[in-house]
Amino acid sequence: MELKKSENPDDETTVNQKIRRRNFISFAVFFAFAGVIYKGWNWLYHSPFEEKGVTGRAHLPLRRALNKTELFFRNFFSNNNLVKTYPKSMAAKKVRVNSHIGMDYHDFKPEDWKLSVVKSEGDMLSLTIDDIKTLPKTEIVFDFKCVEGWDQIQHWGGVKFTDFVKHYQLEEQAKMQYVGMKTPDSKYYVGLDMDSAMHPQTILAYEMNGEPLMLVHGAPLRLIIPVKYGIKNLKRIGTISFSNQRPGDFWARLGYDYYSGL
Repeated sequence: MELKKSENPDDETTVNQKIRRRNFISFAVFFAFAGVIYKGWNWLYHSPFEEKGVTGRAHLPLRRALNKTELFFRNFFSNNNLVKTYPKSMAAKKVRVNSHIGMDYHDFKPEDWKLSVVKSEGDMLSLTIDDIKTLPKTEIVFDFKCVEGWDQIQHWGGVKFTDFVKHYQLEEQAKMQYVGMKTPDSKYYVGLDMDSAMHPQTILAYEMNGEPLMLVHGAPLRLIIPVKYGIKNLKRIGTISFSNQRPGDFWARLGYDYYSGL
């Protein structure tokens, strides 16, 4: 059955009026919403910066929001939530390198490297890479994610941080809230919440694709922490320390999220 066009001009006028009214309301809502967004952005842009300390260079309201988000996610963090793993055949043969901060290739001699573990003030544990390799080896193949937006399936080998803590009797230190790690030259450093550091997939890695680490990837020892973005995966660990206050973090002092969890 064919519908006939209304022959009453008043009906067409009513329809056109409704269309114009709806268009007006739609545009009004759009511009009102855009105005709210602009005002919010303008308020944030002109808001004061946080005082430089453990973190820095972020607008104060943004840092407060990041800190509250961290607390929210930490309440739901569980060591039972494991990062997805993959077969070794899927691991990249050419692993990306995207940072050289703290990597002095000219004066650094891997054979002279030692890991310093600060147990307490005046009590320092000094370890060689051979010491660490005597511990049980663990391998992991996972999707390494970078805050720049790229990801890559990578294969790493080393010792679980939990095994490291147990072997060197660092259980008391592990009761603290944070772990701090930095490169031998102290130019790059990260702060980690203890729960993430003690996650069963966190390792101190000395191998990549079954071979010893190359200098550009943090030889002789680096951190692999799959529950964090790449900026937390410190290369060439020189010092490990423990505290109940947030340790310094290189990127957090430049305005990034301190937690940087996935």
